[in-house]
Amino acid sequence: MALLLATATLPAAAAHLEVQGGRSYMDSYGANTAFVEAIFAPHAIGDSGRLDWSPDVSAGWIDSRDVARYRGDAYGTDHAVVLVAAGARFHYGDAGAWYRPLFFSFQLAGTSQTTQALSTHYQFVSTLGWQGEHLSFQIRHISNGSLHKPNRGETMALVGVGFDL
Repeated sequence: MALLLATATLPAAAAHLEVQGGRSYMDSYGANTAFVEAIFAPHAIGDSGRLDWSPDVSAGWIDSRDVARYRGDAYGTDHAVVLVAAGARFHYGDAGAWYRPLFFSFQLAGTSQTTQALSTHYQFVSTLGWQGEHLSFQIRHISNGSLHKPNRGETMALVGVGFDL
């Protein structure tokens, strides 16, 4: 609900909304994951116009996984995590450049649970991907940057379907 209220205050006419799904891994243990992400109008950085950033907000879910060695641990793996994140997505290149759809994003996130992978309620989200008009592919890593142990992190591959609002 907070994500919806926050995005309502941004200029909706220049937003791109994506629904993403994929598989996330903590060590070699996999879990399903899903995100909804909104990317807003770009803002140029510098005078060249080649580098820009866009406000980027997302809400996600990472399923639980049953890992025997972590059963009963304070930072177990037996519950799903919901997270809300906000940050910026960066693109580089001229409008027609072949590499223009490539992007890097960085977000700060809050989580509903702590686990072996995400041991604090604050996380850093880094994403490298390709965004077409209606399709995206992404590799995303979420962790607390070793500010608290354990810090196994979640690394995921996502495919998204998107549209402009």
